[in-house]
Amino acid sequence: MSYDISLKDPVTKETIEFEDPHYMRGGIYEIGGTREAWLNITYNYADWYYKDGVFPSFEDENYYNGRSGIRSIYGLSGAESIPILQNAISVLENMKEDLKPGEIKRYQDKGANGYWIPTRENAIKPLYQLLAMAKMRPDGIFSGD
Repeated sequence: MSYDISLKDPVTKETIEFEDPHYMRGGIYEIGGTREAWLNITYNYADWYYKDGVFPSFEDENYYNGRSGIRSIYGLSGAESIPILQNAISVLENMKEDLKPGEIKRYQDKGANGYWIPTRENAIKPLYQLLAMAKMRPDGIFSGD
């Protein structure tokens, strides 16, 4: 399970295509890059995105304990998402908490490695990539495909 997050053209509602391919990599990526303003992020990072203060909370029963996690940028323009993504990055970078070596070993024993291990550091990387997209196309609208 994962998040497919795209930046859509506000008029055509189609995924924005950049002039040159980008090499932002997530759980799924295209060899040689892609021009699409799209990123796939493993759901393994969800626990980080739902932590207090990382993303805005909402009083809505459709969200996980009043939190929407990374989905809080859905429907926002790139410009509107910039402070939210910057805050999420800052909060996560300033946390002292992370996976303990035993937890990492359990993930590795299940076949996870590198990108797939839900460390705090790994959860931060896609946020920087989404932030870069938002800055490249502040008029685009984030969507969870």
